[in-house]
Formats: sequence, structure tokens, C-alpha cells
Amino acid sequence: MRFNISLNICEETIMNYAPALLDILLFDRTTRRNIIWATDDYAERGIEYSASSEIRPELITGFNSMLIRPRIAKSIEAQESRTRGRAEVFTPCWVCNVQNNLVDEQWFGRSSVFNIEGDKEWETTGDRIQFPDGYQKTWKKYIDAKRLEIACGEAPYLVSRYDTVSGSLIPIKRRIGLLDRKLRVVNENTDNAEDWFKWTLRAFQSVYGYEFQGDNLLLARENLLATFIEYYQDRFGEAPTVKQLGLIARTISWNIWQMDGVKFVVPYSCKPQQLDQQLSLFDFGEDQEEVIPCFGCKTGNIREHTGIYCRIYDWRENASLRYVDMVKGERV
Repeated sequence: MRFNISLNICEETIMNYAPALLDILLFDRTTRRNIIWATDDYAERGIEYSASSEIRPELITGFNSMLIRPRIAKSIEAQESRTRGRAEVFTPCWVCNVQNNLVDEQWFGRSSVFNIEGDKEWETTGDRIQFPDGYQKTWKKYIDAKRLEIACGEAPYLVSRYDTVSGSLIPIKRRIGLLDRKLRVVNENTDNAEDWFKWTLRAFQSVYGYEFQGDNLLLARENLLATFIEYYQDRFGEAPTVKQLGLIARTISWNIWQMDGVKFVVPYSCKPQQLDQQLSLFDFGEDQEEVIPCFGCKTGNIREHTGIYCRIYDWRENASLRYVDMVKGERV
């Protein structure tokens, strides 16, 4: 059996193949509930689609199937609205490639490792990737090197399944995402299915991304899962097992998470503070309370928010941690 995956991944297909997969992709590891919409784009459909409501399987399958669509498939009006409301813009693949090449140039100490840049284009290098001499620069170290895409949207820097301008699918051999590069290295350095999956899983465990809006976050998670399926089918000629998909999906649900990137908390989770006021001549003997913003929202101190601080997972240490605790530069 093979998955037939197009640009717009259908949640119905995922649920029909293995219902638990969609549940995992919608799960928020911090709140232990589902991710929320965090956008009013769907609010006209009812209270269950309001910004603070959870995205549940029944809201995006059945009659609601194909509700969530990539930016390229949205109307121009919808694209412009999201640009105005959330500064959401698309990054052309060639720009992602140029910037990802800079990352690899620093790691390898040389340029044009995975491809040669042209005028808004690139040509994939054909030879096997050569790694620098020394213990610190092996192919396994490259797989484990952590990468993060901030405000990731549909995660074009991590995986480049489709051209963000034309919407056409990009062949595996031409993909330029940070995870795509790791999977190329896995393909070139493993010769059996067991090792291939072991190091592919580690590659997924090494890439991270966060996003505010729930629909974009789900698209990003689906793009990573689809990337795994596509690479697996390209290598082995069949679909991966449900168990393998579950392990990859679990990793994705930890590593691609929903967060307010300014506050480092779950969107809309900050609560106002209430301060007791002294009685005045006009209080008529009743206690009064003044509602003021969350301390962090008022002061700008990232550690004073009343919201739920997001947690991520360190797979090599086998432990979860708060993202805010990794931040070195404090904003006050």
C-alpha cells in the first residue's frame, strides 16, 4: 500500500488510515489538550471555531474536510487579511535555500554542499555529501545537530514539499529544507531499513519549530509527517507501518509546538491580575478590585507572565523542559 499525498494533505485520509495519528497531530504536549485555532478566520462557522477553541478532529473532517488549506491555496483576499492581521508572509523556496545554505556553510566550513545556487534557482549536487575530518563533524553529528525555525508557519525552512509561489510539488532530490538535507544524508549513509528508520527518527528529533496560529501549526506538522511518508516510500517502495508513523507523529507533536513567540507561552493563556483597592468615600463599604494586565504583558519581562509556559523535549537527554528556560537574553 502507498499513500497518495498531494499539496493539500487531507485530514480525512490521515484519520481513515489511523485515527490515532490525527489525534497526535492535534495534541498540545504543554496543555495536554488539543492545539487551539488562535485565529478568527473560521469564527463565522460557530463558537467551536473561535480563536480560543480547540481544533478537534470532527471540525476538520467529514463535511469539514479540506477546511484548512496551505497559504498558496487560499484566496488572495484571505492571504492579504492574514498578512495584515498576523504579518503572515510566504517565503519563496529559493530564499529558504539561500539561508539554509548559509547554515550549512558554517557547519561544513565550505559552500555549495547540497546544491549550487542560481538566479532564484538551484542545482542539486550529485555526489555523496563529504564530511570534514574529525570526530565533531561526522554524518551522525550532522543528523543530531539541532535546528529551529521560529514563527514557522507551514515550516518551509524545515521541509520543502512544495513551491510556495506556484504550489507545485518539489521532487525529493531537489528539496532544500533543513530536515530534507538530513534525510538525504541518512539515505546516503544507511544500507538497511532498521538503520534508516533509526537515523530518520533522530533527524526528526533534531528539528524544531513554533507557530502561533493553529491552522498553520497543523499544516506544518502534516508537512513533516508527509515528508517522512514520501521519503520512506521513495526508499522502500511501500508505505511505512502505523507504528513507525506513530513514533514520527509523536516526535512532531513535541518538536513543532504552538507558542506566542513574544511571551513564550501558549497563545491567549495569560490571565489579568487583580489587586485589592483601599476603600474610598464613594465605595459604599464594598470591596473593590482593579483588573490590570498580566505582569509580564505589562512589564515586558518574559518570566512574569501568568500564562502557560510552553514545554519542548530534549530527546538526547530524554527530558522535557520549558522553552523560556533556554532563553539567554532576558527582555525587561
